[in-house]
Parts: sequence; C-alpha cells; structure tokens
Amino acid sequence: MKSELIMAVNQICAEKDLPREVVLGAIEEALVHAYRRNYANSSAVVLVRIDPDTGEFHVFAERKVVEAVQDPVTEVGLAEAIKLDPNAEIEGTIQVEREPTDFGRIAAQTAKQVILQRIHEAERDALFDYFHQREGELVTGSVQSIDYRSNQVTISLGKKAEGTLTADDQLPNDRYRIGQNVRSLLVEVTKGTRGPQIRLSRTHRNMLRRLLEREVPEIYSGAVEIKSIAREPGQRSKVAVAASQPGVDPVGSCVGMRGTRIQNIVDELIGERIDVVEWNPEVRHFISNALSPAKPTDTVLIEEGEARTAIVVVPDRQLSLAIGKEGQNARLAAKLT
Repeated sequence: MKSELIMAVNQICAEKDLPREVVLGAIEEALVHAYRRNYANSSAVVLVRIDPDTGEFHVFAERKVVEAVQDPVTEVGLAEAIKLDPNAEIEGTIQVEREPTDFGRIAAQTAKQVILQRIHEAERDALFDYFHQREGELVTGSVQSIDYRSNQVTISLGKKAEGTLTADDQLPNDRYRIGQNVRSLLVEVTKGTRGPQIRLSRTHRNMLRRLLEREVPEIYSGAVEIKSIAREPGQRSKVAVAASQPGVDPVGSCVGMRGTRIQNIVDELIGERIDVVEWNPEVRHFISNALSPAKPTDTVLIEEGEARTAIVVVPDRQLSLAIGKEGQNARLAAKLT
C-alpha cells in the first residue's frame, strides 16, 4: 500500500500538472532545510532520499572522521566510521544516516513553506516553457481588464497565464470589452517574479503571416510561399507570394473564391486593406507587381554604390493610384521589394 506521502505527491502532480520528480525534489529539499534548521548548522552537507514507491525517506549527514569526537553533530569516531565505510580515515568525511527524534513532525512544520515555494516555482517554470515554445503563434484569449490611462489590455490565456496588449500592439480601430475573445500574436515571453510575462501583438507583421497560413491551405501545406510582407497596421498591407508547385495560382489561392479567404483576414484586422501580389525573381517585374493596383508601363533600375532606386513609369490617369493616399502605396511597395 502506498504511503500518505506518495498519495499526496500524486494528488499534487495531478492538480498542478507537474512532473513527479519535481514534486519529490521539492520535498527532499524541504527535508534538507528542516534538518539543517533543527539538527545541524546551515552549512552542513545533508542528503535526503525518498523512495518513490513507498514514500520512506532517509537522511544522510556528512561527518568528519576524528580520533576523539568533540561535536557529535558534525564529527564521528574512526572506529564507528570504519563500520560504515571500510575506507574511512582520519580527517576524511563519510555520509552517516541520521534518525533524529521526532524529525517527522518538525520536518512537516518546517518544510511546508519550502515545498509550497518550490511547487510555485515549478508551476511558473512549466508555464514559461509552455508559452515560450509558442512564441510566434496565434493565441486566443479573453479580455480580463482594460487600463484606460495607459490603454493597455490584459488578456487571459488560460493555465493561470495573462498576456498584455500595449497601445503600440493594438490596431487603431480595435475596441475592447471585458470578456471579449481576442486573437493576437504571441510575440515574446520573459520570466517575471509572478510568472511569465507575455507580450501579445495585433500589429506585428507576423500576425498577418499566421492569419494567411490559417486561412489559406496552400500556404500551410507549402504549395504557396510568402516571400515578404509590408504592413502599416490597421490601414493597408502588401503580401508577395510565389507558387512552389507548378499549376498553382499563388494570388488566387490567397484571395479565395469571390475573395472569401482574404475577407476573413480583413475582418479579423478590423478592415485593414490587404493587397496580394505575385513575387517575381526579376526585380523589375516584382516592383511592377508590388505597385498594384496601378499598372506600370516601364521600370528603370538605378544602382549607385549601395543605393538602389527604381524609376517607375505609369499612365497619367494612374499616377495618384500608384502613389496612393499620402504616398502609402509607393511606400509599401518599397518596403515589400
């Protein structure tokens, strides 16, 4: 029959979703702390071993081998030492098993806080590892709180974890309410004193990349490749795509039948306009495509040292279309290429 200790360990493992060895390690550390506090000095070398099947524990303390014992807590006589270890010699050390009176009760009192602290640390580490492995992925959570002074939104991600959306990571048209489900990109996870600090973003360009992978099966499968993304969050984005398999229309795959696929992404990004253009290894053609919906008649490349400039010729009636509102179309095309 399993001891109460092992049953308690199994219960903690199930409730906290922690590995068994982590919990047993926390208990062993706590027993070491308890022994040092009540039966030895704080610098004593102590080892505790717990049988993972029976729950029995054994305490071993390091003792110095001497001819005449002055302090029985830290020293052991040569004759007794040889009984425990035939190789023992004067001025050497051996591990002696200790069974101090009433250690179980004292250990339980002393060890409680140490065990709780270690388990809390293990929980925080497990949370950090879980979300650290998900950096760069889309996550969905519910709005937990809104700080209207800093315009920061706290998102509950489950597993007792929270992420934050700062003002810079929110779209201009985003509006939040308590309990609302929000999809965002998990940008970065760092360790904090109260658990992992999780930064979320809806303005990061990889947010658009992950949404395309989610909505377009051809991108997810690798038949269509995203070559580059230029984004002005909440306003307009350009995406350059190329087919990695013959017979696949990269732009048509992303747009979808009657624009349904791209429209789902536009809705998620609160009306952000998305231009999907075909990537071309020939730079002149790629620049021409990037200025869509304008249709250039000629493109001239100028390279002076490290500076690279393109002069693009468009029909007079398409000049404003090519430049875009406040130069946005030309600016995005430059970023994309």
